[in-house]
Amino acid sequence: MGGAIHIPAEWERQEAVYTAWPSHDDDDRWPGERLAQARAEVAQMVRALSKGQKVFVLACGDESLADARSQVGDAAEIVSTLFGDTWLRDTGPVFGFDATGQLTALRFSLNGWGGKFIYEHDDIVGDFIANHAGAAARQFDFILEGGAVEHDGAGTILTTRQCVLNSNRNPGWTQQDAEEALRVSYGATRVIWLGDGLLNDHTDGHVDNLARFVAPGTVLCQSAYKADDPNKTVYDEIAKALEDAGLKVVRMPSPGLVHDEGGAIVPASHMNFVIGNDAVVLPVYGTGSENIASCVLRSLFPTRTIVPVSSHTLLTGGGSFHCITQQIPSAPKS
Repeated sequence: MGGAIHIPAEWERQEAVYTAWPSHDDDDRWPGERLAQARAEVAQMVRALSKGQKVFVLACGDESLADARSQVGDAAEIVSTLFGDTWLRDTGPVFGFDATGQLTALRFSLNGWGGKFIYEHDDIVGDFIANHAGAAARQFDFILEGGAVEHDGAGTILTTRQCVLNSNRNPGWTQQDAEEALRVSYGATRVIWLGDGLLNDHTDGHVDNLARFVAPGTVLCQSAYKADDPNKTVYDEIAKALEDAGLKVVRMPSPGLVHDEGGAIVPASHMNFVIGNDAVVLPVYGTGSENIASCVLRSLFPTRTIVPVSSHTLLTGGGSFHCITQQIPSAPKS
C-alpha cells in the first residue's frame, strides 16, 4: 500500500486546479438551455481562480472543447478527455505527497453515488487526471467520494454517517472499518462524525455541503437563514457536534429555502465554495444571505478576494463549485 501520504489543507498554496466543462445535454445533467447556463457559471469560476494559479478545464467532445475555449480563453488550459459527470471532487483523484515529496494521487472505487448516477468514463477520468498531473497513483478498493471527506491537513477528518456508513457504498462497513480506511488512505488520526446531510442531497450527505475547515482547529458551518429553512435542525446539530469535538465553530447563514424550476426543494449551500490561491468562489442563489456569507468569508480569508457566483443552474446537475473542482497542492518546501 505504501507509506503515509500528506494531504495539505485546501487553504494552503496550490499548484493548479482541475475542473470539468459541462459537456452532456441529457435529462440527468444539462437538458436544453441549462447546458449554456451551467457553462456560464463554470466560466466565471474559472476566470476567478485563474488569477492565482493554473487551471485545467477538461472538456468532452469537439463542441464542448470549442465552447470552453471561446468562453474561457487564455484563463485556463482546455484539455480534451472523456468523462461522464463533471464532479471531479468525487470522480477525480485526491492529491497529496509521499514521504519523499512525490506527488501522489489517491484513487478510490466509485459506484455512481450509491448507484444513482452511473455514467461511462467516470471510472477512468481520475486515472487520466493523475497521469496528466504526473502523479503516482495509489488505488484503494473501497468506495469513497472526495466530497464525503473534509480534512485539515493535520490528520483530522470530518465526514457523515449518512454517506460513508451508508449501505449503498460499502455494505457492512462499521464506523471502525471506515476509520481504518481513512487512516490508511488519508492518514487520519482523528475522525469526527456528523449525522445527516441536506434535504434532497443525492450524495447522501456529503460533508462539503455542511462543514469546512477554514484554519487549523476552525470549522465553518451554516445557520438557518430564515424560519422556513428545511435544514435548520441539521445545521444546529452539526454546530453542536463540532463544538463538542473541541473545534472553534464559525457560522454563516445558509441560502435558505431554495426551489428548482419545478418547485422541488434543492440542497443549496454556501458551504460548497472553492478556495484558490487568490480567490474564494462562493456559490450564491439570489437570496438575501449572500452578502452576509461573503462578509463572513472575507473575515476568514482576508488575503483572498471573495467572488460570489451564481450556482443555481449548476446545482440542477447535482453540485456546485467545490464539487466540480480538485486542486493540486504545491510541493512542500524542502
